Amino acid sequence: MISEHEVVIVGCGFTGIGMAMKLRLAGLRDFVILEKGKDLGGVWRDHTYPGCGADVPASFYSFSFGPHHDWSSTYPPQPEIWDYLRRCVRDFGLQPHIAYRQEMLSAAFDEDTHRWTVRTPQGAYRARILILATGGLKQPAMPDLGSFTGQAFHTAAWDHGCALDGKQVAVIGTGASAIQLVPQIAPQVSRLTLFQRTPPWILPRPQRVHGPWERQLMRHVPGLRWLRRAIAYWNLEVRGPVLYALPRAGRLAEAIAHRHLRRQVPDGRLRRLLTPGYRIGCKRILLSGDFLPALTQPHVETVTEAIQQIGEREIITTGGRHIKADVIICATGYDVIDAYARTDITGAGGRSLSDTWSGGLSSYLGVNVAGFPNLFLLLGPYSAAGHTSVLFMAEAQMHYILACLNLLRKTRARSLDVRAEAQDRFETDIQRRSRRSVWIAGGCTSWYLDHTGTNRVMWPKSTVAYWLRTRSPRRTDYHLHPES
Repeated sequence: MISEHEVVIVGCGFTGIGMAMKLRLAGLRDFVILEKGKDLGGVWRDHTYPGCGADVPASFYSFSFGPHHDWSSTYPPQPEIWDYLRRCVRDFGLQPHIAYRQEMLSAAFDEDTHRWTVRTPQGAYRARILILATGGLKQPAMPDLGSFTGQAFHTAAWDHGCALDGKQVAVIGTGASAIQLVPQIAPQVSRLTLFQRTPPWILPRPQRVHGPWERQLMRHVPGLRWLRRAIAYWNLEVRGPVLYALPRAGRLAEAIAHRHLRRQVPDGRLRRLLTPGYRIGCKRILLSGDFLPALTQPHVETVTEAIQQIGEREIITTGGRHIKADVIICATGYDVIDAYARTDITGAGGRSLSDTWSGGLSSYLGVNVAGFPNLFLLLGPYSAAGHTSVLFMAEAQMHYILACLNLLRKTRARSLDVRAEAQDRFETDIQRRSRRSVWIAGGCTSWYLDHTGTNRVMWPKSTVAYWLRTRSPRRTDYHLHPES
């Protein structure tokens, strides 16, 4: 039996929940959210590693149209963010719209009915509009663990049954999750070895606990919450040109990071190992006040030699070192680009999305893909911003999707499909602007780029420009298929 709806949203994380909230605010109630897990929350449900929390101020890492939340600090921990999402679902009455344990196996567009059919292990759903809110952080990148017989897991699937007390622990990776968890687990273990391929740029994390009086003011003084949000937005937005237009302007931020490193790591040899050799912003900029001091402890070692192989209870480096390990924690990020490309979606004319993207991810505004009518992406290719809250970009896309649905209603069209030439123009502009960005010219490799060194992820302009561009769809950029 097929369940019929006007809209199917795939994914019940931040963007899926936000899109559903916007649909409710617009008066549309015939929608369902398909969630592959047994609970809502996406990465904020799955990421339960020690120290997990926000790295964007909570006043801005929340919905502008969502309920006020009594944030305990500038950068709240994971349980608090997850609780915020549950509150959004409760306050907007979304729970009846969520179908759990419904992983999308495939989706296909029917050109006769102009409707999408989404298949899951439990059944099928049919809808006029398909919105993908699955995000890029869904396929953990795992190294080859060889013949390792100890306990090993990714930070995205923390093993809470694994006792670290007195163990020899190896952490592979120095990204956003590693800098949060290392200071938390270092006091527990007998020895901690951190395997670093590339040192990250680390700036101070201005964490501040919100006192009772401050929380009362936020709760009761009109406009104060919005003022704090605006301050957070502009404080982040002014940093954007360092990434997408003026890489050399990042020297001030690099100086701050170098000073932070000197203050927290007195040992010159270790400091050299932790000093990046590329421009700031080329990879994700990290915030921390306790990661670097954790690395100076006598039982903690930073290893920069590459891993050659992993044995039963040891890690062997290319330099011939044999490092004992009882537990391996993989803080190795995600296969963002490959995860998108493996999506089993068939559009008009039997066109496969994976085939369409075989030469590289592509989109129009990060929202549409030519040849896939009535399909909308949230945080698709070219919608990440390295200097601010990704939710700002997501909210702009939610507004744009609603504007497209309104265009369909006004024109009485059955479906809407972006023109290939419009998408090509958008792509050309993105790549032209990307050439001068720090992601291309900064001297590093990152998950922002594909195997050819082409930017497939980042928006190379200001978020103000993106907000303006997504106020309303350009009708001439779309094919509108009339009612039969």
